[in-house]
Amino acid sequence: MSAHQMSVKPPRLPLRVLRQVARDTRNTVPAVLLALTATAATLTVPLVVRRIVGGFSQHHSVTRSVMLMTVLALAGAIASALSSFCLARAGETMVLSVRQRVVAHALRLPLTGARRIGAGELVARVTSDSGQLRSVVDIGVTQLPMATLTVTATLIIMGLLDWVLLLIVLGTFSVAGLAIAVFIKGIRHSTAAQQEALGELAQRFTATLGALATVKACRAEAQVTGAIDADAVTAAGSAVAAARRQAFVTPIMGLGQQLALIGVVLGSGARLASGSLSIAGFAAFLLYLLQLIAPLTLVASGIARLQLGFAAQSRIEDVLAEQTEDTSDGARALHEPLSAPYVSAGSRPRTTPAGPADPAHPDGPAIEFHQVTFSHDGARRAADGLSFTVPRQGVTALVGPSGAGKTTALNLVERFLVPDSGAVRVLGRATTHWPLAELRGHLTYLDQAFTLLEGTVRENLLLGRTAPAAEDSLWEALAAVGLDEAVALLPQGLDTTVGRADDLSGGQRQRLALARVLLTDAPVVLLDEPTSQLDSINENRLREVVDRLSRDRAVVVVAHRISTVRQAQHIVVLEEGRCLDTGPHDQLLGRCGMYAELVRGQRLGLRVGAGV
Repeated sequence: MSAHQMSVKPPRLPLRVLRQVARDTRNTVPAVLLALTATAATLTVPLVVRRIVGGFSQHHSVTRSVMLMTVLALAGAIASALSSFCLARAGETMVLSVRQRVVAHALRLPLTGARRIGAGELVARVTSDSGQLRSVVDIGVTQLPMATLTVTATLIIMGLLDWVLLLIVLGTFSVAGLAIAVFIKGIRHSTAAQQEALGELAQRFTATLGALATVKACRAEAQVTGAIDADAVTAAGSAVAAARRQAFVTPIMGLGQQLALIGVVLGSGARLASGSLSIAGFAAFLLYLLQLIAPLTLVASGIARLQLGFAAQSRIEDVLAEQTEDTSDGARALHEPLSAPYVSAGSRPRTTPAGPADPAHPDGPAIEFHQVTFSHDGARRAADGLSFTVPRQGVTALVGPSGAGKTTALNLVERFLVPDSGAVRVLGRATTHWPLAELRGHLTYLDQAFTLLEGTVRENLLLGRTAPAAEDSLWEALAAVGLDEAVALLPQGLDTTVGRADDLSGGQRQRLALARVLLTDAPVVLLDEPTSQLDSINENRLREVVDRLSRDRAVVVVAHRISTVRQAQHIVVLEEGRCLDTGPHDQLLGRCGMYAELVRGQRLGLRVGAGV
């Protein structure tokens, strides 16, 4: 089965932001109605002014007209403000929905896909790109349609007042519109480049913060800052290019208004002299001309601003079009919660994970590799005809020099990766034939970094559960790895957030991750170099934990320390993606030259003579 078969690539459908906002009738309907009210009030005011001017010329009372104009102005302002608020609420609801969708999709990307895009780029999609979609809502739902309606209605009324003067206005604004179109044409390209540059900046800065201790230890702050500054300069350059084009929109429209005003003043003399236009009508025409600039500018600048939203929308759609892992079997909990305190893997009741306990071969091995090949993007094969088995119980150690394929093997078991050829079987069933959530429900995996989430101790212990475990279970698991006293001394105990001010040491983080393993009932446990940050005392605790785990389940350990290997009942020696030999420590020491060389180096994974 290919990587394409194990993933689901959603069709590249547009987000349809405006359609999504339109479905939010609770906010959009009031926003549109209020915007129409504000537009109607704005269009009516000049007509009332015409009545006032006519009343003055005929010595009639204008009190009612003035009151009406005041009411219309106030009503228009209030309606416009309320419309903007309703629209903002609809926009934020839409942005929230998009962010939730992108986060859910990003967390379901294969590891290779997520790493290829980069954490910073994904963060940029959720934060800045999603925020830019507000411009699509603000402009596209009411402002641009209402501005277009206002311009159209204003031109019609101006034509009814005097069609000759209207032609003068249309001629001058047409020239301005052609000039604006030249600048708008390149705005989308510039804004897209700006968003790309911001994504690169976020990616580099996120990665740098993750390596901050190394940066400080190497006194490389200035060096790293220079690289980040380069990304910031690129982002700024793209923003300036977009701003340069946008900066001409309003002035050109203003110039068009000035030219139109001059033309109307010059042309009105003949119209007034001939009696074709009254003084009151001329005053109303001028007011409409003065009002026309605002909606016309909004139309021009709105189209320009929409480019920024559309560029952000395109970047979000690119992420949503990425292949995701096939989770059609549902997001089931990795393991059921324990109802009794932790005692030991051999004495406590077993909770059966979702799905069949032994899907194909009840007596088969826990893990089986059969002629597996895999390469990263066509590079040197990390697995090259790899074949070995892991028994249902006991400790199996994977050993070999750096680059031998040990971690790749674990990733293939977890289906983070899919073989190019051959088969990986877990509990007698090929990994590609398991529903993904069910497969991972039979596995517990700890990576080399023993990664924890930035959350409380309790949240890290219960990671993947749908219900909490008994409090005693948590403390028993922590005691088993020698971490109960350290956690008890934290400010809020189990509810202390780790990862910031109250972070744990490297070894403590490893032990916390190991305690999480003890709280699961997965029949297969995968440990990727579990002793890298443990001292001798805690390494002995780890061996005791592994011993208890291995009494009734398979424990696969990527090992570099000889003490860990000697604990294993079964050892698999890897080199360049191939299995050289398997067996217990004493037998391999006598017959496998590679293994003997690694043992003589005292730290498995280093050639003799290599530096530590």
